[in-house]
Amino acid sequence: MKKIHAWLAAILLAAGLGLVTPSMASAAPYCGQVWGSLAKTSAAMSAASVFNVRTGQHTCFDRLVVDINGPAGGYNVQYVSVVTEDASGRPVPLRGGAFLQVVVHANDYDINTGLPTYSPSNKNELANVSGYQTFRQVAFAGGFEGYTRLGLGVRARLPFRVFTLAGPGTGSRLVIDVAHRW
Repeated sequence: MKKIHAWLAAILLAAGLGLVTPSMASAAPYCGQVWGSLAKTSAAMSAASVFNVRTGQHTCFDRLVVDINGPAGGYNVQYVSVVTEDASGRPVPLRGGAFLQVVVHANDYDINTGLPTYSPSNKNELANVSGYQTFRQVAFAGGFEGYTRLGLGVRARLPFRVFTLAGPGTGSRLVIDVAHRW
């Protein structure tokens, strides 16, 4: 009789523990994104040049595209407390709660002629991002010794990804996507 009571107590205890044990909460990633907010880099250099910067809105993220007139080189994209101009180190004022410094490993001028390939008319507003969910401002921070630097003001420190795409033609694109939320 004692064995039956012991077994019954063990079964009830095990069943009770199963009912009161909290399950691990696992939130699904936003829009299936598994990006983080740490620096993303690629060390390759390119003899190609930057010739355009543009933006776009998507369902789950805002996108910055840097057009390059040849094969893409490397990049360094990271959150910083202040975006600085290339060479001078002067701060670049940006709107937003967080700032991404985008360094493209490509010139902003033609290496054969020395003429600029990217010379925006308004260095403080490279694209109109009013109405975007995440982007607040895109600014030119200069070019120096084979690097072109941009500042991207965003709403908050949010996850992002960086990748390159070939084309169109012999050109390429550096793409930075910043999620609308975590």
